[in-house]
Amino acid sequence: MFYRPEAGHGLPHNPWNAIVAPRPIGWISTRGRLGDNLAPYSFFNATAYVPPQVMFASTGAKPDRPGTKDTVAQVAESRVFCINIADGALAQAMNASTSAQPAGVSEFDLAGVTALPCETIDCARVAEAAASIECRATRIIRQAGEANHVVLGVVTGVHIRPDCLQDGIFRPATGWLARLGHNDYCVVTDTFSMDRPA
Repeated sequence: MFYRPEAGHGLPHNPWNAIVAPRPIGWISTRGRLGDNLAPYSFFNATAYVPPQVMFASTGAKPDRPGTKDTVAQVAESRVFCINIADGALAQAMNASTSAQPAGVSEFDLAGVTALPCETIDCARVAEAAASIECRATRIIRQAGEANHVVLGVVTGVHIRPDCLQDGIFRPATGWLARLGHNDYCVVTDTFSMDRPA
């Protein structure tokens, strides 16, 4: 099968949602003038080691946030955000935070997770997360299409849950939670190591 995106694929579900998978989930907390927000983004990744940097992309908009969603709107206000890493045990909590809510409703409460203050930025983080990455936004880039944005940030602080450190290596205690596509997720627990060739 071959298709051109602009012509459509003719399938019951868009294959683009699942082709690039598994994707890590950035469970992103922000703070704006309306309060705290928490939402997961599977267009997310690390982009550099020194200094450590990250990116996430937001697609779509809400009626009460013209041209974007709460997360991007609040990053534009505050210039900070926190990426919380959910492990397998937090899958249901993460999913609860995907529900569409009016701006100003705290998804921390909907997800049943604890909001703790960050150390280097004015933002809340998820206390139960396997790791939380505090970030200062460096750029918000408008992508092609309606309401598509990429947010870039530099890391200012990292929290790691103690049970996620094994022999000095970060491994989420109940596995890495990842997005596959459509309504499908996975918990990555089967891992192996390979040395790079000399």
